[in-house]
Amino acid sequence: MEVNKKSYTSIWLKKNNQNVIQIIDQRHLPFMFIIEDLKTPEDVYFAIKDMHIRGAPLIGVAGAFGVYLATLQARKKTNYNEHIILAAEKIKSSRPTAVNLFYAINRVMQAIDSVKSIDKKIKLSKETCIKIRDEEIESCRQIGIKGFEIIKKLSEQKNSEVVNILTHCNAGWLACVDYGTALSPIYFAHDEKIKLHVWVDETRPRNQGAKLTAWELHQHGVPHTVIADNTGGHLMQHGLVDMVIVGSDRTTINGDVANKIGTYLKALAAKDNNIPFYVALPTSTIDKNIEDGINNIPIEIRDEDEVKFIDGFRNNEIQKVMVSNPNSPALNYGFDVTPARLITKLITEKGICNPNKESILNILNK
Repeated sequence: MEVNKKSYTSIWLKKNNQNVIQIIDQRHLPFMFIIEDLKTPEDVYFAIKDMHIRGAPLIGVAGAFGVYLATLQARKKTNYNEHIILAAEKIKSSRPTAVNLFYAINRVMQAIDSVKSIDKKIKLSKETCIKIRDEEIESCRQIGIKGFEIIKKLSEQKNSEVVNILTHCNAGWLACVDYGTALSPIYFAHDEKIKLHVWVDETRPRNQGAKLTAWELHQHGVPHTVIADNTGGHLMQHGLVDMVIVGSDRTTINGDVANKIGTYLKALAAKDNNIPFYVALPTSTIDKNIEDGINNIPIEIRDEDEVKFIDGFRNNEIQKVMVSNPNSPALNYGFDVTPARLITKLITEKGICNPNKESILNILNK
């Protein structure tokens, strides 16, 4: 994707030093565009934990690169295998909900387990990381191609009038290396000159919709409007939403979807108003070991300060202010689970399927 007419992805190997990983630090967007260097597995751990980067596909790729950085460190260690294993486990602990993190790290670990020497481990880990990154980019491109057909059909049904799409949180290229999941079909539709407009939930408490999704859509020239999280139901009641499309941090084999907190409420409102509710995700986000998402997907509880404080841009700097009673406690769940019965279809890189075990297994086996 492009930022001020220059092409970027959200994570890459530094051009003149491939022992360094570079990321776009999402904490500063949309006010400042800052590229951060990650030089150690500890840097990767904190970048994920403190949300310099977020989004299931992206943190999976970042976690994989963290193992690569651990192999570079391990060259100076006596017991290099133990060092790599400990680094991998620490990075896994940074965020518990997104399954991509565990999938990508385990894939790199399995790859390097096949060789003995540290030099071969370094080479193989780097190659595997690059392969995972490239696969995620291609998966999101394919999600865009397949999801585009849904938007195109809606446009035809509306006689080429504006298709109004509601999305929740950020599931664009910032969250996914490139293209995005939920936003990828939107970008493809916009590029094909389909008239559309995106309702962007602010997604408190961290406002990733208002900050990141709105910034992405603006960079790409997609018409959009930021709304308060609680506005979506009203828009649906008054015929101002044609479809909802969101991403996923973990999807069970039965089709339950964990996504940014508030997704479940949007799905309920969509169901009540007969509006199709789509989830876009790469198959790397599917957890084949879990069937009941409501009771078995681990839901991250984050620092209460994310609820009690909000940051904004004033006097040419990002400032943090309190927005709640300072003496009241706050509870900050990062995600909720939308049951499969509320989801119209899953859009994956391998195709569009129903949110049930049989359909998901068919997609996975393609």
